[in-house]
This record gives sequence, structure tokens and C-alpha cells, in this order.
Amino acid sequence: MSEAEDADIIQRARNDGRIVATLDADFHTLLALDVAIASSVIRIRIERLRAPALTNLLLTVIAECKEDLEQGSAITVEPSRIRRLPLVPDI
Repeated sequence: MSEAEDADIIQRARNDGRIVATLDADFHTLLALDVAIASSVIRIRIERLRAPALTNLLLTVIAECKEDLEQGSAITVEPSRIRRLPLVPDI
């Protein structure tokens, strides 16, 4: 889906019960604009990671944030911290 629009990627993730991992801030914005409660997004804000380091980082984040990701969350990974923003239904 490398050529797909961001909204199409989010929708495919929702349909397939998947999590989006990205370097792109637009996915968090799409979740907010849609008042979405799924699919979870992990945004990596660490530059120049090689594939093995990125893989290890994602595995760590998924393990550490498992419950948040299952419930729907926008997660931002920075060099010194992981920020979690739960996706909550509009009341």
C-alpha cells in the first residue's frame, strides 16, 4: 500500500484489525478528525533508524503498549519516551 492515500491505509487497518506503524504525523490527525476509536497508530519520531533497530523498537513498543493498542490508541515514540493517547468514543 506504499502508493495508497493515508485515509485508505487507516481504513484497511480497521477492516483487517491491524495497527499502523508510520513516520508520518498525518495518521494521528486523521484519527482525530474522524473521531476514530480504531485502528491504533504507532508514530515513530526517531530519525535514521535502520531496519533491525526499527524492528526491535516496534516489538518493544507493541509489548509495552499491548493493552493500549488493543483498545485503540495513538502512540508516539520519541527518543526519550513513549506517549499514549487513547482513542475514546464521542460521548
